[in-house]
Amino acid sequence: MVCGSKLVKNGRHPSGTQRWRCRPCGSSTIRRRPDVTRREQLHRFLTWLMGKASQAELASSRSARSFRRDTAWCWALEPRLPVTGEVHEVILVDGIWIETWCLLIALTTTNTVVGWQWAARESAAAWGALFESIPAPTVVVTDGGSGIRSALALHWPATAIQRCIFHLQLNVTRELTRNPRLRAGKDLRQIALALSGIHTVDDAITWRLTLEAWWKTYGHLLRERTLYDNGHFGYTHKPLRKAWAILHRVAENEHMFTFIRHDAPRTTSRLEGLNAQIRHLLRHHRGMPIPHQRRAVEWFLLLHEVPIDHAHSYAHAPHNANPARGRHHRPRGPHPNPLRQRPRRHRRPLAQNRMGRTRMTRPTPSTISGL
Repeated sequence: MVCGSKLVKNGRHPSGTQRWRCRPCGSSTIRRRPDVTRREQLHRFLTWLMGKASQAELASSRSARSFRRDTAWCWALEPRLPVTGEVHEVILVDGIWIETWCLLIALTTTNTVVGWQWAARESAAAWGALFESIPAPTVVVTDGGSGIRSALALHWPATAIQRCIFHLQLNVTRELTRNPRLRAGKDLRQIALALSGIHTVDDAITWRLTLEAWWKTYGHLLRERTLYDNGHFGYTHKPLRKAWAILHRVAENEHMFTFIRHDAPRTTSRLEGLNAQIRHLLRHHRGMPIPHQRRAVEWFLLLHEVPIDHAHSYAHAPHNANPARGRHHRPRGPHPNPLRQRPRRHRRPLAQNRMGRTRMTRPTPSTISGL
């Protein structure tokens, strides 16, 4: 209603919206739906964020600046995965560094994202925060990052652990290099590389016997000590000792061949593929500030599981944010706090340039004669 009378249909607006007219006063109006407008703005924002189209292309007849102004409020939305409570058989966990933040991700064998957690580093507290929101699976595949063993023992004590074979080989190669100098190092690296060819229980037993045979042959090298220049004794073959300890510790904890007993993956390659897509997204939108990079990755993980048309159902606005305005918007009218109200800015005279300095004008003859 405009003046209290009933409205009737009166054609359509140039945008296609139904126009309504008041017969007594002749006024016309259209029905506004702020929720539909914001939903459409969010859809265009996510289309730009996840796609390759520019802001000017998505703005249609408007400019890219108008697109940024209309969708600035979308950066404040927090995407959250729906909590289903489903118990998965196998979950793969890994971390990816984004600037100064570490993102911990949990993925199933069917490439379903079940959770993520931001942290300053891979710590037991960060892994614990991730595990608390996910029901304990039967098997977890991990690369053995710092703090994860303590978090698994606390939150998922009954879950079997499978160490990533590729990361084990990578850790051994980092200690021994690709071309070890000693024969013991060359043999130990070949034992680590042989993990890729193990598929049955008999292969696992043979590999374990090979590792024990290496210890009997070269174990005395790991106990040798050398007097350093500072007067302290240290292990002579410290890298070799570390490489053997990596394989021996995982084998003793029975985290090496869990994939044979439970028919689970033995690497975190699925997560590495997801991490590559995240890096590609950030490279496509390079130059964004860190808060926007984090929000973009969160939307990417959510849209990995939810259609873009339903994304508004999983977007949560923070309590201290105004969803209708951007972060840098300055409200019109008087300041809400009179004590912090800024003085009114007057328009500059025409004789001033953009820097606020008065232009130098040449004196006219009439001015000179009047002095």
